Amino acid sequence: MAYFDIEGYQPQWLSGRREIADAHGRRLQALLGRRLTRAWLAWDRDDDQWFADGPVLLDFDGEQVELNHQKFDDLSITWNTVDPIEQATWSNGDDDDPDVHTFHLSWRHDTRPELVALEGQQLQAIELLEWAGRNVADGMVAVSFIFADDRVTISNGMDENELEFGAPLAEYRSHQLDN
Repeated sequence: MAYFDIEGYQPQWLSGRREIADAHGRRLQALLGRRLTRAWLAWDRDDDQWFADGPVLLDFDGEQVELNHQKFDDLSITWNTVDPIEQATWSNGDDDDPDVHTFHLSWRHDTRPELVALEGQQLQAIELLEWAGRNVADGMVAVSFIFADDRVTISNGMDENELEFGAPLAEYRSHQLDN
């Protein structure tokens, strides 16, 4: 069974900056210089809002990185496993079972103007941001993609993804990935 019935998607949960950098640092670095072609979000069609439990897909000239957070500090990074065009719409759950909530989902790339504005821009840097706040999220790792005009950070919004734009909060410790 796929995660939220997203075809081909099997998250690989990691925790901690070193573990994430060891597993994905080189491949993330290889994205530098590529242009963001498209940013896809799972969309809840019933509530007409972003389904933040699903992965965020960033396509850089045909190399797609898929980021997803859960719990307080788990991050999954996968590569090229989700086809948002092929699986344009789907449901997770059983519409006929009143005890099971069914999500009616689709992939959207046009819902966040801040993401749309980054499309076509060249990726200049990537940072792993480690939360150093004094709360349960201490040590959580967010991934920040830096472009000439702005940045997008995919962080943990307490058991779901959160999108942050602009400079990171002061509670983050920045660890740049570069060649």
